[in-house]
Amino acid sequence: MDWYRYENMAAERGFLNPCGVDEAGRGPLAGPVFAAAVILPPSCDIQGLNDSKKLSAKKRDALFDLIREKAVAYCIAQASEEEIDRLNILQASMLAMKRAVEGLAVKADCALVDGNKMPELDIPGKALTGGDALSASIAAASILAKVSRDRLMLELDSRYPQYEFARHKGYGTALHYEKLALFGPSPVHRKTFLKNFDRAKYIKK
Repeated sequence: MDWYRYENMAAERGFLNPCGVDEAGRGPLAGPVFAAAVILPPSCDIQGLNDSKKLSAKKRDALFDLIREKAVAYCIAQASEEEIDRLNILQASMLAMKRAVEGLAVKADCALVDGNKMPELDIPGKALTGGDALSASIAAASILAKVSRDRLMLELDSRYPQYEFARHKGYGTALHYEKLALFGPSPVHRKTFLKNFDRAKYIKK
């Protein structure tokens, strides 16, 4: 597979600094949604680069440092739980991606975005469904976003140990719902994600 197919297509159209963009954390019940934007050098060789969901945590951690070392520029951004509740998760994800692109130290001239929707950007771009398995720069962005979010959830685990965020990273597992039934939501839970939560269902008799 040609990991740089879409970056090369952009270069053929005169775009010298295409950035890959991806988000992490749309589904969880707690924590911000993260996004990253990455500009890689042409045909940059990063061994083991892949969609973050296909990699172990250990491999993602190793690639996180390698990507930051080799990238022309990268930016990691987020949208808060409050913004998710106020805007909805799709719009908050778009906002996080917009912040990531605009935060690049080297300005991107086009964007390759994972998914089927584009954030509002002042540069042209292309949405690629499954882009984190098609484009090197999107795959790199997916790793930066995922690792950054997981690390924040570990920090939140130490702040709110009763929810065991380190184990489920905020996703809606049975354990997480049991903890919510016992302790109620924390300040970092997404209130709109819990509107239909049936506490009685998870209270152990």
